[in-house]
Order: sequence, then structure tokens, then C-alpha cells
Amino acid sequence: MKLTVTRDVFRLARVFTISRGSRSQAEVLTVRIDDGGHTGWGECVPYARYGETLDSVTGQITGLPDAFDRAQLQGLLPAGAARNAVDCAMWDLEAKRARQPVWQLAGLDAPGPEVTAYTLSLDAPAAMQAQAAENAHRPLLKTKLGGGDEDVARIRAVRKGAPDARIIVDANEGWTPELYATLAPVLVGLGVELVEQPLPAGADDALSGMARPLPVCADESCHDRASLAGLKGKYDVVNIKLDKTGGLTEALALRQAALAGGFGVMVGCMVGSSLAMAPALLVAQGAAFTDLDGPLLLAEDRTPALHFDEAGVHPAAPALWG
Repeated sequence: MKLTVTRDVFRLARVFTISRGSRSQAEVLTVRIDDGGHTGWGECVPYARYGETLDSVTGQITGLPDAFDRAQLQGLLPAGAARNAVDCAMWDLEAKRARQPVWQLAGLDAPGPEVTAYTLSLDAPAAMQAQAAENAHRPLLKTKLGGGDEDVARIRAVRKGAPDARIIVDANEGWTPELYATLAPVLVGLGVELVEQPLPAGADDALSGMARPLPVCADESCHDRASLAGLKGKYDVVNIKLDKTGGLTEALALRQAALAGGFGVMVGCMVGSSLAMAPALLVAQGAAFTDLDGPLLLAEDRTPALHFDEAGVHPAAPALWG
């Protein structure tokens, strides 16, 4: 079994800004696992928020032993980007060897399209209104917020630009408990359905027991099943991202455990290509919220790429993954 890892860069269609900064390209790692007859593919996006770099994640992957199976992989690498790319490549390889799709191998129902959120980059209210108007045909918009005084103005502008769209927001750890208490009823009045990670992951105890008129989703606070015990009473929904769980194997287990624990499920992504979204779409089947818009933010993508239309994002062709 030969494992290789390469770096790939995809230009973004426009500069993408969140409260932590801006980017004009997506830098990803692509893992290929070749058994001499078949090649499995996987992709990950190292994330500085979790102490990951392209170099550090590459080192984790190239440091793996020469032989291991997918079950052993779960103990060889921690949850994170490195394990994600390898785990998804192994699923793809298994599917090609068996000549069966991954959903069958995993004991899942046949996947269908899922409506995905489209993310509006953080900007001044007028610019965000223009973004919203440009994408008003999309059924679900996700608005990045910055934690400042303009957040309500931003949402009012987005609502004006896209009066019929459903809206969720992502604070990226930029609020305080007092700001949540102030903003939540206003945003609910504007039709906002959910806020992701309003408080910093290490300072979210204030959510415990407080009134949450605007449902709160754990993103940076939720990585894998081990996270769930600490989220009870604080969060209503958990955001499952394969780059956090360390691959499809743990993501499927986390979804099952989260639902059993009474949490709603959102399935999200980093800014990556269709190869990264393809396995996540299996986790997103029936989720309360799907946010797999990475390819829609790119100026260039894999070939073949995932197909997006009015029904949402469609399952991958076997030539892409799975």
C-alpha cells in the first residue's frame, strides 16, 4: 500500500473574510493510497485555529507506518485534518476494491441531494446586502458576523437583500454572553434560525442554563464523540466537520451519538474542493442544516466536481470519490 500526500491550491471566486482574517485561495492536502490496482483519494484542510499547518499535517500523514487498516488508523492519529484525509482515502479505496459505493459499505441508505447553505463573507452592511441580493435565489444563506456593533445592521442588510431566504449566522467565537443576550431576540425577529459558536470554545460555560431564544450550534467546541459530554446544557446543535472529527468513520459515529444525545445536527466544511465535500454529504443526509458550499466559493475545482442545482448538492460520481 503506497501512500502519498501533495499540496493543492484552489483560487477562490472572491476574497473570503471571517472574523479571524481573509483569504483568496484554499490550500489543501490531497492523499492518495494505491494498492497496485486501485487508488483511493481524500482531502483535508489544515486549520490554524486548531494548531494545524500544511507542514505539520503532512508530517503526521507521512509518519504513518507502512501498513495499517482503517480501524487501526483511528488510534494512530488524533481527530483532525491528517486523519480525515487518510480515512476518506481508505473508504474510497475500499469502495473501489469492493466495487460498491461507500454508502453501502457503511450500511447507510442511498444518499440524495441536500440543500446547502451558501456563506456570505464578512463585510460592511451595504456590501453584505449586495452579496445577499446576488444570492437571493439560494434557499439558505449563512452570514459571517464579527461581534461588533454592526452585526444587527449586517443581518438587516442581508434580510433586505434576500427577503425570502432562510438565514443562519456564524459568530466564529466573536461574541460575549451579554452580546448574545442582546442580539438573539433581535436576530430571531429577523428570521435567523441558528447561531454557530457565539462564545469562544474555552469560555462557553456561560451558555449553560441561560435562555437561548436563538438556537446555538457548537462548532469550535465540538470535534468528536469525546466532545459531547461537555456540550450538554450549552448547545442545541453540533456542527460535524470531517476535518475536526478526523474522517468519515468518526463523523458517522458522532452523528449517531449526537442524535441519541438529543442534539440537532449540522454538517459543515472548511473551504475546500468537491473531494472534501463528497464524504461529508453522506453524513449530511437528513441533517437539520447542511453547509457544504466549499466548491461554490471556488473559482476552480476538481474534475469531476460535485453537481449543485436547485435541489442542493448531489452525491459524488464514483470518478470523484466513493
